[in-house]
Parts: sequence; C-alpha cells; structure tokens
Amino acid sequence: MAINIITVGSLKSSFLEPGIEEFKKRLNRYCDLNIIELKDELVPKNPSQKDIAALQALEGERIVKSLPERTYVFALDVKGKPMTSTGFAKSLNNLQVRGYSSFTFIIGGATGLSNFVLQQADYRFSLSHMTFTHQMIRLLLLEQIYRAFKINNNEPYHL
Repeated sequence: MAINIITVGSLKSSFLEPGIEEFKKRLNRYCDLNIIELKDELVPKNPSQKDIAALQALEGERIVKSLPERTYVFALDVKGKPMTSTGFAKSLNNLQVRGYSSFTFIIGGATGLSNFVLQQADYRFSLSHMTFTHQMIRLLLLEQIYRAFKINNNEPYHL
C-alpha cells in the first residue's frame, strides 16, 4: 500500500521532527510512505479575502500537479466530516477491499485549501473540531494512519 502526504510548506518546528520521524519509521512496516512538501506562499500581514484566495490558488495548482494517478484523495479540511480512529481505520480497510492501494492525504498551508483542491478530493475530513497548525497536523495525521494500521491488523497500540 502507498500512503502519500502532500503538505504545503516545510516543517519549521524542530520539536515536531522526532515524533514525525518515529511514526515514519513505524509505518515502514505497513506501507510505502511518501511525504511531498510543496512551497508555501508568504501570507501578508492582515490579508484580504482576495489575497487569501490568490495564495490558495497558487498553492492549489502545486497540489493538484503533485497528485499521484489512481489514488484515493483525502483532503484535511476544518469543515470536513469528523471521524473516529476506528472509523478511519474501517474506511481505509473498506477502500482497500474496493481495490484501492494508494491513498493521498492533502494538508493545506496557513490559509487552508482552495475550493478547487477540495473538489478534487474523494473525501474531506477533519481530524478535530479544534484548530491546529498545518505543521502539527502532519504529526497527528501520521499517528492516526499508524493507529489505523494497528487497528486493522488487530495489534495492540503502544507508543
């Protein structure tokens, strides 16, 4: 199975790196993990809605160009449907049964994802009703993907 994570912006918070590296190492047992970091746009101070839309459009073009072929696309969106860990695991398992072997998760930049990118997604979901930085979401998503594999393989989950 291939898991792709397309993320806008590079990791700037060094305190997140050890956790991300740990989950990347753990996930090697279950999948081929590919993290694609795309250039983010500089957000001006006090941006207008027009500024935000323009930034999202530029980042969105890069995202869509980076989407692998024949992959099931999950867009992480604050307005997306919430999912439990077991529900997420079940969804991945059901998609595999339906023949999917590649999954791509999109994490937007500081201003979120454009409507065009959201329309490209097969599923829009939210990891939480709370707000997190897009950099923290990378760590949280990796942990949930790892947890899903553990659940689907009936293995105990230990950190």
